[in-house]
Amino acid sequence: MCLNGWGGKLHEPLLAYLRSSAPDILCLQEVVHSPDSEKEWLTYRDRDHVLPQRANFFADVAAALPDHTALFCPAAQGVLWDEDRPVASQWGLATFVRRALPIAEQAQGFVHKTFSPFGYGEHPRSRNAHAVRVFDYEKARFVCVAHMHGLRDLGGKGDTPERVAQAEKLVELVRRTASPDDALIVCGDFNVEPESRTFEILGRLGLIDLVTTRGFESTRTSHYAKPGRFADYLLVNERVEIADFKVVKEPEVSDHCPLVLEL
Repeated sequence: MCLNGWGGKLHEPLLAYLRSSAPDILCLQEVVHSPDSEKEWLTYRDRDHVLPQRANFFADVAAALPDHTALFCPAAQGVLWDEDRPVASQWGLATFVRRALPIAEQAQGFVHKTFSPFGYGEHPRSRNAHAVRVFDYEKARFVCVAHMHGLRDLGGKGDTPERVAQAEKLVELVRRTASPDDALIVCGDFNVEPESRTFEILGRLGLIDLVTTRGFESTRTSHYAKPGRFADYLLVNERVEIADFKVVKEPEVSDHCPLVLEL
């Protein structure tokens, strides 16, 4: 499963959905981790953009998936707010892997800038990616899964030099982790349109996107009111034996739809 968790804004339905679905591997973006705070909720403020954030979203999801290894990959540490009190909080990606799947290799790296320790920074902000290579005993093979949260550009989701560069860096990270014979899955909230050069660059790895090639018309829920209905993608190589692929519309657990691939 690949999902932008929206900072846990829809906390209760999201955790209920994760408990019931319990994916073997969960690639989660927009994850909040405030280890020194005991608050349940904090507030993100960026000019006129104000959003409630689940203060320890990472720990919440880890508790909902007790049979999984939980890995947090911070992109930045900035400030969330407890009313008028600033609270240090980390933001980034998380990957949850069922413990029965050994993690043989993994790689964490940045696709734009580097770790921002003293604030989230100006847009476009630091962005990272994470890849895990696990052994699937049922098929006696390795499966490599990588995900990233692509750049948010205030000018829209069109191609920019920075977005082309982030796709190149994602390819480099995957090549450091995967072997040529692996079943390979690359996914995430890429924040680009379907015609983006990102897919040409990822095509060098033999990857094909399942969202656009299978006729799905959106990866957004009713909580997203802006134009542009695509953000999330899931790509596979020819070694992935697809049993089912869904863009999950119900329940709504974020302003993004979960992407669920069954092998």
